[in-house]
Amino acid sequence: MLFRDVAEGIHRLEIAHTNTYLVETGDQLLVVDAGLPAAWPHLQLAVRDLGYSHSQVEGLLLTHGHFDHVGTAARMHREWGTPVYVHPGDRDLAAHPYSYRPQTNRFGFVALHPGGLAPLGRMLLAGALTVDGIADTLPMESRADVPGNPWIIETPGHTDGHVALHFADRDAVIAGDALVTLDPYTGGIGPRIVAPAATADVATAVASLDRLVDTEVKHVLPGHGPGWSLGVRAAVAQARRAAGVA
Repeated sequence: MLFRDVAEGIHRLEIAHTNTYLVETGDQLLVVDAGLPAAWPHLQLAVRDLGYSHSQVEGLLLTHGHFDHVGTAARMHREWGTPVYVHPGDRDLAAHPYSYRPQTNRFGFVALHPGGLAPLGRMLLAGALTVDGIADTLPMESRADVPGNPWIIETPGHTDGHVALHFADRDAVIAGDALVTLDPYTGGIGPRIVAPAATADVATAVASLDRLVDTEVKHVLPGHGPGWSLGVRAAVAQARRAAGVA
């Protein structure tokens, strides 16, 4: 499903509760996060529907290296020649997207939170267990280094090298999994951090929410769930409450 203009010139492609963003940058297109393997034909259609060709996709930026954000990255790089950028802290994870240890054992957690069974089941059907990692990546540390020139906001916690991307001219931040509006591991809806079954360090993830507030944007575009257009301060306040933090 393609949701157009969730912020000015930014479009959200959602497959199996997982978002990929397509950002128009003049006569080129920037992709943020690569979804799951089943997103590939839908991504191809979305690029065409927006009036672009794959040769106009100037880059893929990964907010982090988890399997559900790396899913089509190797294929984009191989078939389209798209350069792939990731923060150095997640470079190894992008190459081996299952090689992470969350704060809580994921299998036991899911057993105690049946609300996550449906979204996780859809992710499995979309290829969550068949993702190829990508080792041929470029470092994403400075906005001068990457296409589209978003401000790169380091937001560790969910992963060590997690980043959010601030498109100031669109009044938007693509938050990745620093803040989501659907947690696939619990089924919880509304702004929140991702459950400890998929987050490396919950306390650090909560602390990183303050870095999102600093953007003062209207539109918060998460890795899972619909966009939030009631302001980043309200989103972060709700996420902190959901995490049990005043």
